This record gives sequence, C-alpha cells and structure tokens, in this order.
Amino acid sequence: MKKRFPLSNYGIGWSANRRILVIAAILASLLTLAGVTAHVAGRNGQHHSSAGPTPPSPASSAPSSEEPGAETGSVPRPPRISDPLAFAKAIAQMLWSYDTRDTSREQQLAGMEARMTKESEYSDWASVSAQMPDPTLWSRMADQRQHATATITEAHYPAAFKQALAEDPSAITEAYIYAVTVTGKQTIAWAKGGGGAEDRSITLAVQCRPSADCSLVAIAPNVVP
Repeated sequence: MKKRFPLSNYGIGWSANRRILVIAAILASLLTLAGVTAHVAGRNGQHHSSAGPTPPSPASSAPSSEEPGAETGSVPRPPRISDPLAFAKAIAQMLWSYDTRDTSREQQLAGMEARMTKESEYSDWASVSAQMPDPTLWSRMADQRQHATATITEAHYPAAFKQALAEDPSAITEAYIYAVTVTGKQTIAWAKGGGGAEDRSITLAVQCRPSADCSLVAIAPNVVP
C-alpha cells in the first residue's frame, strides 16, 4: 500500500512567546494542570464529560453555507459559529480534509489562515501552518491525486481546562479562548484505488467572544485529554 500523507501528521510547533500569551489569555494555569506542561514544554513551539464545570459559551448560532472560494480551492469558507465545541469540530474537519486534485498548497493554507483570530496578540499561525506538508511533499501528493475526508466523532473541553476554570471562572472573560479536544476519523484515497482510514485527535485553542463568530487561535503540540 502506498504511503499516506495525512495533513495532521506533520510537526506542530507552538512558539514559547505565543504559548505564554495564549496560556495567559485563557487561564493562568490552563496548560499547566493535569500533566499538560509536560506535553507543551517538551515540544517548544499539539466524550464530552458531564462531570465538572462547563465553560460559559457564547450564544450558539447555526453555521452558514461554506461554499469554497476560488482563492481557497476546495477548502470551505470559514463557518459562522459562535459555539466553541461546534466550531472546533468544523476546524478539525477542515484540517483533516483536503483535495490535491483541485486545490494547491497555497489555497489550502489560505483556507486555514482565513479561520485564524484577527487578534494578533493571541494568534499562533505557526502552530496551524505546521500542519501542512512542505511544497515538495504536497506536489507528490498531487501527483497521486491524493484527497481526504473527515468524520468527526465528538468534541469536549479537556479536564485541565475545566479544572482551571473551576478555580477561576472569571478568567475566561479576558480573551474568551477555549481549549477543545476533537476526535474523529480521516479517510484518505489516491490514484488507482488506493486508500485507507485513520483515527484522529487534536486539541485546539479557539476564541469565541460574545456576539461574535468563533476563530482559531492555535493548535496544541499534543492532544490534551
């Protein structure tokens, strides 16, 4: 079987400065609880439980139509969603889906960047763009007409995030940045009938200010349970 190149397998970096800003914005200890520090520090910049507190979410809104634009190829336009869990699911689906048959690497990157927060003090584009294969690898994928779709299973707030929120509920109101872990399955296919499927998990930092659509802040270097 030919080697697969899912987008989610490429090195994810989270720069030290950006990580500090994001952590301070979410909660003082967001990524230092429950062993999360070991996940993050080691990389230097990767079932929704009813137990524990639920972070306050802005009023939810239904996603708008996500018709692709010419500048982003087959990548859908950013969804208009104000619920952190629903938005994180949409982001994971986008990250795990691609089509090299009609979308260039630049278009894929543009589609990803369109989902980023416009608040530069929080945005960690490096951790998101690191998901992409390099130009040479993307070209090889295109030669094989490789494409992938994703099925999302669930999304939940990590235990460390809920614990930190319980200790300081008002901290979320500083930047309204939520940590969300999403799981699902990526199905990959390429020329001459090749294909396969793999389980996927990812932890995202998403910003959902009240009365505003959510946006992506960063991708954690490790999956946070």
